[in-house]
Amino acid sequence: MLFTVISAYIVAQMNVWCYSIKGDPMLKRETYLNSIRPFYNSDLIKVLVGIRRSGKSIILQQIQEELLEMGVKEDRIIAINFELLDFSFVKDELELFNYVLSKIMDGEKNYVFLDEVQVVPNFEKAVNSLRTNRNCSVFITGSNSQLLSSELATLLSGRYVQFNIYPFTYKEVCAIKQERGELITNATFSDFMKWGGFPQRFEFERESSIQTYLLDVYNSIVFKDIIQRHNVRDIDLFSRVIEYVIENTGQLFTANTIVSFLKNENRKVRVETVYNYLRYLLDSMIIRKAERYDIRGKKVLALYEKYYVADLGLRQIIKNTINTDFGKILENIVFNELLYRGYHIYIGKTNQGEVDFIAIRNNKKCYIQVTYLLSEPKTVEREFGAFKDIDDNFPKYVISTDQFDMSRDGIQHLNLIDFLLNETILD
Repeated sequence: MLFTVISAYIVAQMNVWCYSIKGDPMLKRETYLNSIRPFYNSDLIKVLVGIRRSGKSIILQQIQEELLEMGVKEDRIIAINFELLDFSFVKDELELFNYVLSKIMDGEKNYVFLDEVQVVPNFEKAVNSLRTNRNCSVFITGSNSQLLSSELATLLSGRYVQFNIYPFTYKEVCAIKQERGELITNATFSDFMKWGGFPQRFEFERESSIQTYLLDVYNSIVFKDIIQRHNVRDIDLFSRVIEYVIENTGQLFTANTIVSFLKNENRKVRVETVYNYLRYLLDSMIIRKAERYDIRGKKVLALYEKYYVADLGLRQIIKNTINTDFGKILENIVFNELLYRGYHIYIGKTNQGEVDFIAIRNNKKCYIQVTYLLSEPKTVEREFGAFKDIDDNFPKYVISTDQFDMSRDGIQHLNLIDFLLNETILD
C-alpha cells in the first residue's frame, strides 16, 4: 500500500511542486523569520532543516523578498534549488563553488541560497569556501537530519546557526484560512487532525486530492531520503516497520518489540536491521523520538522510547487500520507543537507509571499530560494522578479538549485549542 504510487512519483519528479497558487495569499512565517532576521548579514551559515515540503523553500523566498525590500540589488541574490533540473549539472563541490563564483558581484555583500543542498557531494567544502573567502551571506536547506553530519559540523564548527522548520502548526492553519476569508470552526481542527499541516496541501479542497498529494510527499521522502540514500533492498519489510511505528505512535516500544511483531507475521528480521530502519526514518524526519527520563533517578533511560509522526497527514495515509485513538492523535499534536516552540521533550518515568511529556526550554521545565476528554472520574484521577510521585515545584498541566476548567491540586488544566493558539501559555 505504501508504494502504490511510487511509479507516479518517479514521473512526477519531472515537475516540482510549488506550494502557492496564483492569487492565493502566502502565509508569512513570522516565527521563523524573526529568528533568522538577525543573521541576514552574518558570516554564519544559516541552516534550515526540516522534512520535505515543510515550507523551507518558501521561507528562503520570503527572505529574498525582504532583502529586496531592504534595498539589496537583485543581482546580489544567488538562488539555487537543487530539486530543479536546471541545476542538475552541479555534480560536486567544485562545480557548485565555481557556479556560485561566476555569479558573485564584487563590492557589496552577496546573498547565496542553496535549497536541498545535501544532494551535492561534499557541498560543505564549497559552503565553507564561500563563507571564508568571499563576501557572502549563505543560507542552506536540507531534508535530512544528518545534513549537519559529523564532518560538516567539524568543518563548520561554530560557524553556522541552525533553524528547524516544521509543517504548519494549528495556529498557522487558522491564520492562512483567515487570510482567505474562511471561518474558523470545529471542522478546521478536525481537518487538521486528519490531514495535518503540510503547507501545499491547503491548495486542495477535495479529500481525494489531498490524499494524492500526501502520497506524493510520502513517497518522495521514502524514495529520495531513505531507499536511494541508504540502498534499502527489502522494501516490503521496510514498509511494515513504518506501518508498525505509525500505528503505535505514542506507545513505548523497542526494536525487539518490532522484531517479535514481525516474527508473528512470519517475517524474520535482525534487531540491527530494525535499528537501522528506525534511524533512517528519524534521519528523514518523517518521525521524531522522545526518550524516557527517570524523574526520580534524574537520568535518561536507554530502553523503551516513543515515536511521533512529523505530520498527521502522513499518519492518515500510512495507517493500516480504521481505529482512531484520539488521545494518541492529540498527544502527537502537542508533541509537534512543543518541538515547534523549541522545547526538548522527554517521556517522564515515575515510580507508578508515566508522565506524557517533560518539556524543557531555557532551563525551565514543566510536566504535561494529554488526554481527549476528562469525561469520567477515573480519567480525571488517572490524568491528574500521574503527577502524584513528582515532588518538585515545576508547573504541571493536563491538556484536553474539555471546555470547562478542571484545574485542581495546583495542577493547571488547559483547553487544547487555547494551548495551540497561545504560544506563551506555558511561560
